Amino acid sequence: MKAIVCKAWGLPDTLAVEELPDPVAAPGHVVLDVQAAGVNFPDVLIIQGKYQYKPELPFTPGNEVAGVVRAVGDGVTAFKPGDKVIAFSAHGAFAQQLAVPVQALMPMPPGMDFDTAAAITLTYGTSHHAVVDRAALKAGETMLVLGAAGGVGLAAIEIGKALGARVIAAASTDEKLAVCKEHGADELINYGTQDLREAIKALTGGKGPDVVYDPVGGDYAEAAFRSIAWRGRYLVVGFANGEIPKLPLNLALLKGASLVGVFWGEYAKREPKANLAGMMQLLGWMAEGKIRPHISARYALAETPQALNDMAARKVTGKVVIQPQR
Repeated sequence: MKAIVCKAWGLPDTLAVEELPDPVAAPGHVVLDVQAAGVNFPDVLIIQGKYQYKPELPFTPGNEVAGVVRAVGDGVTAFKPGDKVIAFSAHGAFAQQLAVPVQALMPMPPGMDFDTAAAITLTYGTSHHAVVDRAALKAGETMLVLGAAGGVGLAAIEIGKALGARVIAAASTDEKLAVCKEHGADELINYGTQDLREAIKALTGGKGPDVVYDPVGGDYAEAAFRSIAWRGRYLVVGFANGEIPKLPLNLALLKGASLVGVFWGEYAKREPKANLAGMMQLLGWMAEGKIRPHISARYALAETPQALNDMAARKVTGKVVIQPQR
């Protein structure tokens, strides 16, 4: 099979397509023909050795997968060759085949295409854990989403609307904000041209948002935290900006506010039943048309470095996927 291989920590252009042995289905494992693999910002960090998870070199990056079961190992009874499935793996997704433990699989809902199936696990799982579980966002509350046009940002918008909240989307260009509007955002802030604090104040009547969803970090974090409502919840989702902000903790005291960490990967590992329940709720919302992943680009396996470069340069809206069989 062909696979993307990372042999040394570095930028996307150091990755290469190589021919590797086909994986074998060990006991309790399943081998998939990968039809689509989601690309996420952590992939850009992992290949540079800058993420909290560091695979042993060499390795194949990527963890969101949709595909067809090719073979099953001893003891696997829930799936059979030919089944269409969704999987989440620690790494290895940017390849034509992938072996995963059976616990990492769930059936693809009827009628769902592979690209959509590969776009829901990490982004929507992260945002569901953040918004529903960690923030406990309620109908009628207001949520501000920073970096709102990215994969987790759009997912947060849709989940917020499914819960009956008012959602303010903040992004760096009008083009990105137009995508946010299409996915349900009630109000828009272009923090490339507007003062973030003043815009939040105007849109909330000075009250501030009940929840701030922040996958970006950097310069806008303190302005957003200073604007948060009494008893607000500030969701620390990630640092796509590349800078980890240092927030004055007296702000939490003055607002009676909470800084809430969001680490979906660890949550899924420690609380698998709760995570599965969240995924089932997401699939239900998808069937009802309340959430719909926005896939802005598709890349062949050999184009994986370009996909990661586009992600790093913030050229991506919503999700992009790799199609390894191309």
